[in-house]
Amino acid sequence: MVPRLPGYILLRTRLLAPLYASVLVLAILVCVRAGVGFWLEFRRQDASSWVRHTLQVQSEAELLLNAALNQETGIRGYLLTGTKTSLEPYESGQIAFDNTLDRLYELVEDQPEQLSRLNEIVKLYNRWQREFAQPVVLGAAPESSTTLAGKLLFDPLRSQVTAVLQYEQDLLDRRNQQLYRLDQTFRIFNFLAPVLLLVGFGWNLWLLHRRVEVPLYQLTSVAKAWEAGQMQPRLNFQAADEIGQLAQILDRMAGEIDSRQTRSDERNRQLDDLIASLSHDLRTPLLAIRGTLRSMLNGAFGSVSDTWQEVLQEYDQTNEDLLKLVEALLEVSRYEAGSKHLIYEPLNWHKIFTKAIHQERIASKSKVNFDFKVAEQLPTVYGDELEIGRVIQNLLSNAVRVSEPENRVWLEVTAENSSVRVSVSDRGSGIASQEREHLFHRFIQGRGRRGGAGLGLYLCRQIVEAHHGTIGVDSTLGKGSTFWFTLPTIANHL
Repeated sequence: MVPRLPGYILLRTRLLAPLYASVLVLAILVCVRAGVGFWLEFRRQDASSWVRHTLQVQSEAELLLNAALNQETGIRGYLLTGTKTSLEPYESGQIAFDNTLDRLYELVEDQPEQLSRLNEIVKLYNRWQREFAQPVVLGAAPESSTTLAGKLLFDPLRSQVTAVLQYEQDLLDRRNQQLYRLDQTFRIFNFLAPVLLLVGFGWNLWLLHRRVEVPLYQLTSVAKAWEAGQMQPRLNFQAADEIGQLAQILDRMAGEIDSRQTRSDERNRQLDDLIASLSHDLRTPLLAIRGTLRSMLNGAFGSVSDTWQEVLQEYDQTNEDLLKLVEALLEVSRYEAGSKHLIYEPLNWHKIFTKAIHQERIASKSKVNFDFKVAEQLPTVYGDELEIGRVIQNLLSNAVRVSEPENRVWLEVTAENSSVRVSVSDRGSGIASQEREHLFHRFIQGRGRRGGAGLGLYLCRQIVEAHHGTIGVDSTLGKGSTFWFTLPTIANHL
């Protein structure tokens, strides 16, 4: 059975546990706010409904009182004048009284106290009708009947209606106070709820900054150092959560990588020393073999038959390829060791292009068309003319190798910001993007650019970078490629 961790340990060992907890609290707060708001609004609507009900009861009670007063006024007028027209207010008031009384019964049916008052009003009204109003209307009242007698019977009725009105007024005052308190509570709650939400939101932002953003910023800065090849920096992030555990794992990995890289660098240095030594030792016998083979081909040791002539030419070409490989290895080792000495002088692009094209025509014997363009008013660029010529010669040779006969290879040099850009374009099959990423590494050959050991472009990169420039390629499959490199102008270089 997996043991359950205490809450405070869970908050320390889980990166986003405090955030989840605060978000949960915020969600609960939002739900509570919505629930309380709904409840307050319901209470407010209920109170408003009761206020409207009370006002309606008051209005009907006032109508009832007016109807009763109209009847009393009609009876009094009839007693004073004796004319039947004086009874019109009495008759209309009687109808209004009955209708209003029915509506009041409906309105206060759930109020026993008010129902009791209405019953008392009905009793008093019937008594007033029976003992005074009806006898007067029917002419059966004794001659001694006066308005005073009717008033004595009517005043209790008026008092009961007034009591109904006063009760509703008191009820209205209480409900208005309740409505006022609810409105105050609703306003206070509406003020406090956003404040609490903002506080919770700020708390979440602080948690994200402290537990996520700060560690990730530290991780990113150290990772950039690792990306640059500096494996010594460590995260040293002490925390029990996931980022702390990740930091510890990455620190261990960085230590292991640093140790492996140190061992690898040592092996590479030994291998480079071995290659440099072997290349140097191989160059001398290869030069001697080249001299001997060419002497034999020229008849220095007697005539050579056509068969042997062909064999010796093949040997000479193979020896020449080996010699170029050895010389490339020697040049690469010098650049990597930092022992290559460059002679800086103003570069003459017409001279460099013309010489490279001439040498390529002789070497490849291809029917590719060459052309070049040198932009006007180029800034002065200093560099080792022999080494820059070697770069152009290599790029030109690669372009010729992938070009069909009668195709065009184009060389161009233009000004670009604080540097010049030299480009060699062909109309070959192009290079895939995944191949372009590693094309300038050692022992890498692009598809369709076979013929060497994969050191030519790597050496070009070493030469250009030694001149503080950059090198690259733009290519589209099926349309060709443009190899380019940039060299800084004299002002930028200095």
